[in-house]
Amino acid sequence: MNHSSVIYGFAIGPHQLENGLILAPMAGITDRPFRHLCRQLGAGLAVAEMLTSDTSLWHTQKSQRRLPHADDGVPISVQIAGSDPAQMAHAAQANVALGAQIIDINMGCPAKKVLKKAAGSALLRDPQLVKDILTAVVAAVDVPVTLKIRTGWSTDQRNGLDIANIAQDAGIKALAVHGRTRACGFKGAVEYDTIAAIKQTLDIPVIANGDINTAEDAANILAYTNADGLMIGRGAQGNPWLFQQIHHHLQHGTPLKKPSNQIIWQVLQQHLYGLYDLYGEIMGPRIARKHVGWYLKQEPALRQQFNHLQDPLHQLDFLNHYFASTENQAAWNYE
Repeated sequence: MNHSSVIYGFAIGPHQLENGLILAPMAGITDRPFRHLCRQLGAGLAVAEMLTSDTSLWHTQKSQRRLPHADDGVPISVQIAGSDPAQMAHAAQANVALGAQIIDINMGCPAKKVLKKAAGSALLRDPQLVKDILTAVVAAVDVPVTLKIRTGWSTDQRNGLDIANIAQDAGIKALAVHGRTRACGFKGAVEYDTIAAIKQTLDIPVIANGDINTAEDAANILAYTNADGLMIGRGAQGNPWLFQQIHHHLQHGTPLKKPSNQIIWQVLQQHLYGLYDLYGEIMGPRIARKHVGWYLKQEPALRQQFNHLQDPLHQLDFLNHYFASTENQAAWNYE
């Protein structure tokens, strides 16, 4: 099986990706520090967190942190969500003015607060509105527009292939497909058959998404779907090394040596300092808890102790002590 597009990358408009491994946009998770870390550890592209298309709300601190930033890494890809074609087009233009080089449209989010606004995966119920939004956004900006979808709204409304064709005809430059319906959420088997059918039908790059947790998962999914790339979300939580592990496995056919305890601690320190810098000394440690919780997935008691720590100094001291103990060297959650 030829995995060249994943190993060596593919083009999204004028942007040639270093490889076809993409960090999925996850609200509250793929912030700037985590995107930097994943790019550093092998991701060819890291899509920013979902941003509302209502630009009147961009004054909030949360939205300000999600707007394009000069040091986001090239190409800068920003995801927008909404249900009004004109508003989505305006949001795309505003992001490009701030430095976005790729606009990604969210039609895959299953979260209730997004669905209440008829956005995200709710749009899959209205193919005409999908067409109107995609056409408006593509026409509004001179940068490539990409799209993320699911296989449909529900198990009896699987229209992913139809939506994919609408997307290509509208000028979308790459399509990411999460292999479940909105109704399935993140449960049940991933529909790799649907992803394979979409890949076989389209000419634009198709990116497979869903349950990619190990390098072996990645190889199997690529072999089955023949996708051009892989989008990795939850599998990277607490395991940002997954990108380089997948790349090495696809290129050489052998597992990559696990990072040493010293390297893990160096990477985690970088992650924590980035969080403290972005969110401040009060919110930073609170945000850090969930990330460290994923790293400490196999150590629930230790995770509970960490969650009681209120400031950067105590958090760093606690983890430094943990890593200094040779008894705990194999406890971290990475493959």
